[in-house]
Amino acid sequence: MGYFITFEGIEGCGKTTQIKLFTELLQSLGYRVVTTREPGGCPISDKIRAILLDAGNRDMYPLTELFLYAAARAQHVAEVIRPALESGCVVLCDRFTDATIAYQSFGRGIERATIDSLTTLACQSLLPDLTILIDCDAEIGLQRARQRIEATAGPREERFELEALEFHRRVRDGYLSLAQQEPGRFVTVDGNTAISELSAAIADQALRRLKDGARAIC
Repeated sequence: MGYFITFEGIEGCGKTTQIKLFTELLQSLGYRVVTTREPGGCPISDKIRAILLDAGNRDMYPLTELFLYAAARAQHVAEVIRPALESGCVVLCDRFTDATIAYQSFGRGIERATIDSLTTLACQSLLPDLTILIDCDAEIGLQRARQRIEATAGPREERFELEALEFHRRVRDGYLSLAQQEPGRFVTVDGNTAISELSAAIADQALRRLKDGARAIC
């Protein structure tokens, strides 16, 4: 069995950049790595992603949003994540179940029990071995995210970036609460620091955990 690492954090915290850097590091060390993301990660889930992140769907009912995330995750786990882990790879995923709790429970106000039930079904009881939470101020993250969207030529995946600042503050609080509840799984790093400093902090923490728990080496 491989090793499952998820990267979490609010919009603009730097997850995508840090996953890329950590992937390159792991590959240089001889690990077999599969990098993926949520929502998305496979063709069916990518189609659901387009619906979820389209700013034209701002009137989406919170439960509809939750069900779409669960559907995308069920396909993603079955088609990508579980097979990669069973083949002995390190799987790095940009967001996973903690994002649903932070955004749909803390952010939207959906009962945690409802989310947990759907998550168990969608994930087939799969849980991350390690979660890297990149924490940063909501104002900073949102500004970065909006700048990234303005510089992107492709589809404007900005439905969440258009939410009020208070929504993003609730999401951040949700992430910090989850990290406090599960200190054995979470590693929290400061996303307000420079890219190189953040990368070094993630590598230091994650490699120690990985060496103790993973056998996913070529």
